[in-house]
Amino acid sequence: MSRLELALQHGLSQREYETICASLQREPNELELGLFSLNWSEHCSYKSSKRFLKLLPTAGKRVLQGPGENAGVLELENDWCVAFKVESHNHPSAVEPFNGAATGVGGIIRDILSMGARPIALLDSLRFGDLTPQPPSRRGKGECLTPPRFGEGPGERSRQLFTGVVAGISHYGNCVGVPTVGGDVSFDDAYTDNCLVNVMCVGLLKRSQLKRAIAHGVGNKILLVGARTGRDGIHGATFASEDLVGETEAKRPNVQVGDPFTAKSLIEATLEVCQFPELIGLQDLGAGGLSTAPAEMAARGNVGIAIDIEEIPLRDPTMTPYEILLSESQERMVLCVKAGSEQKFLQIYRKWGLEATVIGEVIAERVYRIRHESRTIAEVPISLLVGGVPEPDLSPIPSPKEGGESPLPLREGGTGVRWGGAGGEVGGKNGRSWREALKQLLHSPTIGSKRWVYEQYDHTVQTNTVIGPGAHDAALLRVKGERFGIAVTMGGNGRYCQIDPYEGGARAVCEAVHNLLSVGAEPIGITDCLNFANPTDPEVLWSFEQTIRGMADAARALELPFVSGNVSFYNQSETRKIYPTPIVGMVGLLKDIELRVPMGFQGEGDLIYLIGKLSGKVGGSEYLKVFYGDIGGELERTDLELERQLVTVMLALAERRLLHSAHDVSEGGLLVALAEKSFARGLGARLELDDLSEEYLFGEWPSRFVVTVAPEREDALKELLDEAGVPYQRVGIVAGDALELGGDGVSVTELRRAYETALEL
Repeated sequence: MSRLELALQHGLSQREYETICASLQREPNELELGLFSLNWSEHCSYKSSKRFLKLLPTAGKRVLQGPGENAGVLELENDWCVAFKVESHNHPSAVEPFNGAATGVGGIIRDILSMGARPIALLDSLRFGDLTPQPPSRRGKGECLTPPRFGEGPGERSRQLFTGVVAGISHYGNCVGVPTVGGDVSFDDAYTDNCLVNVMCVGLLKRSQLKRAIAHGVGNKILLVGARTGRDGIHGATFASEDLVGETEAKRPNVQVGDPFTAKSLIEATLEVCQFPELIGLQDLGAGGLSTAPAEMAARGNVGIAIDIEEIPLRDPTMTPYEILLSESQERMVLCVKAGSEQKFLQIYRKWGLEATVIGEVIAERVYRIRHESRTIAEVPISLLVGGVPEPDLSPIPSPKEGGESPLPLREGGTGVRWGGAGGEVGGKNGRSWREALKQLLHSPTIGSKRWVYEQYDHTVQTNTVIGPGAHDAALLRVKGERFGIAVTMGGNGRYCQIDPYEGGARAVCEAVHNLLSVGAEPIGITDCLNFANPTDPEVLWSFEQTIRGMADAARALELPFVSGNVSFYNQSETRKIYPTPIVGMVGLLKDIELRVPMGFQGEGDLIYLIGKLSGKVGGSEYLKVFYGDIGGELERTDLELERQLVTVMLALAERRLLHSAHDVSEGGLLVALAEKSFARGLGARLELDDLSEEYLFGEWPSRFVVTVAPEREDALKELLDEAGVPYQRVGIVAGDALELGGDGVSVTELRRAYETALEL
């Protein structure tokens, strides 16, 4: 086999191989090809996406660390800072759902730890194919706690992926002692072959504790700490940078296996050594393992690094240098420490029962040098290895603004059907009452209760959780000893981006903002995970660019910085692509946790107001999908000026304690939002709606909140809204134990039953 053929097997293109040869002025050996294949993979280098990512705003008054490190960091209050990041583990989870999801959790925890922060919360955003009914005898509820075996048919496979992923997340998060406090789950045929597993971690630190993944100072030592190195995960980053086609079983060697108990020890030991002034930098061993992390540290410090392969603790002594360097074994980190201080670091890790070894040193030559028994077996320039990959010759198709036509369907939505009369029934072949329509939507797995999921997660460990999963639009965490709290949310709707990528991108940002505003918190920063199909497809690249432009415009209008993120391409099979799916994680600051706003109705007699955009289109809604099998329709464009006004007025309403409750109107539309508000205390509402059209009741246009206010504070609420120029409309009163509309009603108990049984597995 020629060296070029070997390079192609490593996932390198001919152009990339020729670039390597020209720069080295020789052919690379197999170990060096392994180094380049990982460092130049899409997963590690962002070679197809980095020119578009530059469109995202990254500056802000609270930004302490923006993109380019393991996680972003924002300043809070009283010298406290928050570190946060989202990562994907899509391909590994599609092949080995339990271990793929579990190690995704472990990896994002170590990203936060690398910043010197204690991980305090996890969130997960999950996408699976549509579920189909299954006989109850096939699986008991408890059996989801072990990795499932694939069955027959796409619905069965989606079910097994779903249960396996949830089991993996709960296993790792619960055992490592980091609460899973929020996230979202959606189901659609587009994700049948490629599930999405995006995990976000939030950490807390003092400003003086901030660390970087850097190496500098010739002669300083490189330490490998944590678990022993094994063969699991070899070429994992390369595996994540290609289409998931062919026999998935063959990909299992690329999936890592995690150990959350070792991870817990690693967290405590690392936070302990972070107090040592001799610590220069630290980096988690994630994608690429030792083939990427030391080189990245050297690049940040403008130095070189030499490591000695034989010093690395192994699970199997027969492992080759190639396997050792490319292994992605979990629960490992690399430290750069001052020469002469290494023993104090080694003692701490060994005290916690972990491996800890000096494996190399910082050198003056700006190369990554791999030595084995005093012989150099690989050596490549740092500048070539890290950031030297040539940008692929890819171009998106022209956007409509540039004279091209949108390649995605933009169909007119809405049916013009109206409910009225006793019983609220609709005429025509699709005739149904609003009551039955609402119950069926609440029973949709995408909208229905996710209790089956979050009850498997420990969301109270560390005792920081003020609002946990299922209780509100965002989770709320306390900072012990402080009045302020941290609000966190994570989610996104790929269906919107499939119809209109620009609008879908803008909505992803604004929806996260709405979630934080609903609890009374000020949005302060963004992390994202951009999940797309193959970027060599011009249509995919066009949707990627348009999505980013929508996200960037929304974030810029709302003065929110992107401080970290991740891109996951190649989410497609031989038969289908996923929807363009941007997942947005966002952090907010609530200056006084006692001012938090509940989601549900709080008391009889409270007045219900709709705040924001009062009319719009039904396109892209769950209603169209459930009742018409349609993911089309035209999306109502987000009014970013109105969004700015909503941020100001919602924060003011919360600060002045005018809101008894608040909930944003999103998936399912107005009636679903009202039903969800009724579940908290079983309180119903008498609704006063003039428009009974499908569009009004179930449309998902943006920029809306449903709030309640005490009658004696109604004038104060209206005065503030008038001053802000924000539209509003009174839509009812909290009363009874049913939702009543147009002379008809349905009990809260009946609605809750439909909602709570949506995910009976």
